[in-house]
Amino acid sequence: MAEAAAGKASSGISGLDDILSGGFSREHVFLIEGAPGTGKTTLALQFLLAGAKAGEKGLYITLSETERELRQGATSHGWDLGGIEVFELLPPESLLDSEQQQSLLYSSDLELGEATKQIFAAVERTQPSRVVLDSLSEIRLLAQSSLRYRRQILAIKHYFAKFGATVMLLDDLTAESVDKTVHSVAHGVIRLEELAPDYGAERRRVRIIKYRGIKFRGGYHDSTITTGGMNVFPRLVASEFRTNTLRDQISSGIAELDRLLGGGIEAGSSTLILGPSGTGKSMVALMFACAAVARGERAALFIFDEELGLLFGRLKGVGIDLEAMQRQGSLLIEQVDAAELSPGEFAHRVRERVDQRKIKTVIIDSLNGYQAAMPAENSLILHMHELLQYLNRRGAATFMTVAQHGLVGDMRAPVDVTYLADTVILLRYFEALGAVRRAISIIKKRTGAHEGTIREYRIGHGGLTIGAPLVSFQGVLRGVPVYVGEDKPLLQEPQP
Repeated sequence: MAEAAAGKASSGISGLDDILSGGFSREHVFLIEGAPGTGKTTLALQFLLAGAKAGEKGLYITLSETERELRQGATSHGWDLGGIEVFELLPPESLLDSEQQQSLLYSSDLELGEATKQIFAAVERTQPSRVVLDSLSEIRLLAQSSLRYRRQILAIKHYFAKFGATVMLLDDLTAESVDKTVHSVAHGVIRLEELAPDYGAERRRVRIIKYRGIKFRGGYHDSTITTGGMNVFPRLVASEFRTNTLRDQISSGIAELDRLLGGGIEAGSSTLILGPSGTGKSMVALMFACAAVARGERAALFIFDEELGLLFGRLKGVGIDLEAMQRQGSLLIEQVDAAELSPGEFAHRVRERVDQRKIKTVIIDSLNGYQAAMPAENSLILHMHELLQYLNRRGAATFMTVAQHGLVGDMRAPVDVTYLADTVILLRYFEALGAVRRAISIIKKRTGAHEGTIREYRIGHGGLTIGAPLVSFQGVLRGVPVYVGEDKPLLQEPQP
């Protein structure tokens, strides 16, 4: 990225610089367009603040907001605009004359030539390296015709070129008809969008529509606006990350489960744990996290469905102290609110934790909660494909849980991602001898051989206990088995 960023003006947003291959090409005009409230002003201020930090003069020309409103907005983010010149374009004094008995002033009342003259005077006085013009809708109203508007934009572009300034034009898309005039004139065009889902917080995204002479990262990229400014999360493309990783076999810490898996799980592979609610999917996944911690590695747990306090208390009851692992820094635990977090932000968070903390075991519990953050099932599959490919290439073993609908008999998952996973572990309830029991089996493993048996397991104070293969029963996976043997190879209830 260092080479790509040579000669570029940083946007002040690392994620945006990433998709722009380093930032904005200097001495060119860029268009930032989006409906009101999408974050154009925030992006523009970060652009100027990044320039000020680098010792470059910045000029913000505002035709729509007052200087006071602009500075108040900056203060809400904790920014100091002391190093940035703000020029507020005001109507001529004659229009403010009370004798004219005008109660409302429209931007069209301000003659275009006078406005342009004031803008050029501010530029000549300031001699800025970075300029923001907010907004083009006011220029469009003043021009009153498409031809005059285009000529004015060209005049502004050539004028700024004389000063070698990098210019950002903001457009709020409030024109009655779609006008692509500036698209053809600008060196690059960035579209900001805000979406309102049926439930949850608004979702924001960024797309680069045009960037002359630069190979940018296409498609939509999730973004957020928080206190401190705009954040952009580049769309994850796993093919960009190719590494040679040793595919060592890792243990679950339970000998019977390792035998069922043909020796264990390979590093850099993904495992899907399927089963109805309450079968212990989280517990099976956590066995691998505990084993990783015992080996001196780090693991990460991303929880969508369960409150952390309840999880800690429940697992302490079976002898697993997650809080202690979290305190010593070997287990990273994050609770994710699917209604508030976009898929792109989640993928960025996982990637950041894995890279920065050298995490080798990742648990996503569950994909049902992750799906809630997706607009459609297809989006979930595409996001998961890229995320799993990335984690695999980083040598991390990934474990995902999916809760199936129903308890016994025919059960279905809300989304089928079995083909994405390298290993699929199936958990089931079954009834035998007047009691509800649990069974575990491996139905898929790409990376080697595995047992084809079905074993009973129990969750107790000692954690996960797995019994011998249920060779004397048929129909276990249907939930109502038939006893066909002479022995009874079921796990015995623990003695009080």
